[in-house]
Amino acid sequence: MVHDACAALPHQLDDRGGRRGPQVELYRANPTRKYDGNVSFVSIPVYSSKDLVNWKFENRVATRSTGVGSGANLGGAGWVGRLGVSYNENTGKYVLAVQMWHTGRGGHGVLLLQGDSPTDTFDYGYFQTQITNSPTTGTGDQTVFTDDNGKDYLIFSNREGRSRGFVAKFRESDSLRIEPGVEIRRGAGREGNAMFKLDGKYYHAASDLHGWNTSVNYVNESTSSNVQGSYSSEYVLAGTEMDYSHVTQTGFFVTIKGTKQNTVIYAGDRWADFAWNGIGYNQWVPITKTGARPQFHSVSQWQFNVTTGEWRVGQANNYILNPDIQADRIIVSSVRGWRNLGGSVTNVNGGVNGTRFALQVSNSGGVEQRIESVPAGTYTLSLHARGSAGQVVITGADGSQRTLGIPSSSGWAKRELTGIELPGGAATVTVRASGSGGVTVDQLSLVKTSSGTPAPPGRYEAETAPAQCRGTIDSNQAGYSGSGFCNGDPAVGAFAEFTVNSATARTATLGIRFANGATTSARPANLVVNGATAGALSFESTGAWTTWTTKTVTVSLNAGSNTVRLDPTTAAGLPNVDYLDVGAATG
Repeated sequence: MVHDACAALPHQLDDRGGRRGPQVELYRANPTRKYDGNVSFVSIPVYSSKDLVNWKFENRVATRSTGVGSGANLGGAGWVGRLGVSYNENTGKYVLAVQMWHTGRGGHGVLLLQGDSPTDTFDYGYFQTQITNSPTTGTGDQTVFTDDNGKDYLIFSNREGRSRGFVAKFRESDSLRIEPGVEIRRGAGREGNAMFKLDGKYYHAASDLHGWNTSVNYVNESTSSNVQGSYSSEYVLAGTEMDYSHVTQTGFFVTIKGTKQNTVIYAGDRWADFAWNGIGYNQWVPITKTGARPQFHSVSQWQFNVTTGEWRVGQANNYILNPDIQADRIIVSSVRGWRNLGGSVTNVNGGVNGTRFALQVSNSGGVEQRIESVPAGTYTLSLHARGSAGQVVITGADGSQRTLGIPSSSGWAKRELTGIELPGGAATVTVRASGSGGVTVDQLSLVKTSSGTPAPPGRYEAETAPAQCRGTIDSNQAGYSGSGFCNGDPAVGAFAEFTVNSATARTATLGIRFANGATTSARPANLVVNGATAGALSFESTGAWTTWTTKTVTVSLNAGSNTVRLDPTTAAGLPNVDYLDVGAATG
C-alpha cells in the first residue's frame, strides 16, 4: 500500500540512472545548495520494496570497476544513466540497459550488462553505439517497456534535438542487441521518453526539453494494437497542467492489473534536487482511465490496493497544487497553478527552511487557485509567511469563506487556520497583499482533518470505485454528495455502473440521484441489473445542473455482489449521476 507519495523512493534512486555518487549524501545532509563540484559515478545500487515506501538495499550491481568492453570500465565513463531491465526467457538472464558516454568506447551508446538475478553483480554483454533508423549515435533519453506478452522494447529519442521518438525491440534470443527502431513521433524536442499500457492502448509520454526542469506530460497514444504501429498526434496528459506533473518530469511507469480496475503508477523524476531547486526524490502518482483518455492524479498522499487496483486519496493529502512554488524553476511573473488577480506577482529566491522559491504578492496584488474537488469535511489551512501583511481566503463550493490574516513579520513564521468546514466540490484559495508592501508565502497546505457527514448505509457514490463512469468525474456543479459525480459522455452506451452488495436475495428499492440541466427533453436509459434489462427509465429535466433529484425504482437483487447499470439509449447520454441508494430512497 502506498501511503505517502512524497516519500516513496530513497534519495539514492532516480530514473536517470539509479546511480550513487558523493553528491547524493551531501544533498541528503543539506539540500539547500548546489553540489556541482561533487558529481561523479560511484555505483548502481539496487533496492527492493514490498510497499513502495520502505526500501531494502540489496546490492551494488555495477561499480566503477565494472567492465564495458575493450578493456574499459564504468569508472572511465563521462555519463551513466537512464537505466532499465529486461528479462530474457531464452537465457534466463536479466539485461540492464544503460545509457553511456565513454570516449574509450567510441562515444555515446547503449551499454547492455547481464546478470542471473535483479540483485546479481552484472557483467559486460555489449555496447551498441548505433540503433538503426535513429539519425544519431546513442539515445536522447531511454526507458525499457515490457509488453503483456513479455517482449521488451527500448523507448528512446534521437540524441541531438530529440525531435523523434522510437520504439525498438530487444533481440529475442538474448536481449544483447537493440533491433532497428520504429519512429512513432516527430515534432518538438522531448525528453524523459517512457511508455505505459492501459486498457489495451499504448501511451508514449515525454516532457519538455528544457534543462531537466519540470513540465506537463506530452502523450501520443496508439491507434492500433501494435506497440510499433501508428500513434496519434501529441496531446497534454490531463491533470499535469496545474503543477507541472506534480513538480516532475516523466520517469517511468508501472501498470497494475487489478481484479477491479487497472491503475498505472507514474514514477515522476525530480532530478533537479542537486541543483537546489527541487524538494527531492521520485514521486509516485496514480494514472487511471477517465473517459476516452488517461487522467493524471496529482496527489501528495494516496492509498493503493495492489490486489484490486483501486486507490483513494490519503487522509493527509494536500489539496493545494504547487504549494511549495517549485514548479516553474525560474523567476516568473505568473506562477504555475496560481491565477494573477492584479498588483505585482512573482516567485522569489529564498523559501522557508532553505528551499529555493517562495511566492510574493505586492502592490495590493493577489493570486488564486481553484481546486477542482475537495471532499466534504473539516480542514486546516497552513502556510509560512514573511514580509508585509496579507491574507489568505478559502472559499467553499457554497460560497462560504474563511480568512487567515497574515501579520507582518521580518522572518518566516507559520500561520494556521483550523476548523474550516467545506462542502464537497470546488474550493478556491486566494492570497492577497494588504497594501503596497510585499507578503511572501511558502509551503501552503490545505489538509482534511475530519470526515464530513458519513454516507448513509447502502449508498454507493458514482465517483468511488468500484463504480464505473463512461465519462468524467466532475465537481463543477454544486449540491452533489461525496467528492464528485459522473458526467457521462454524450453517447449511446456511455453508462454509469454500480456494484451493489446484498446479504440475501431480495427485492430492493433503488434511489438514483441525478441532475439534468438540459431543459428541452428527458434523457432515457435502460436499467440493467446483473446483465439483464430490468426496465426503462426517463431522467426528466431538473431545470438546472445544480438542481438534484432522486428517481426510485424496485428491482430484484441476488445474494452477494450485483451490478446495476444505467445505460443511455440516445446520443445525449445520461444526466449527471450523483449516487445510488439501495433500500429506502432519500431525496
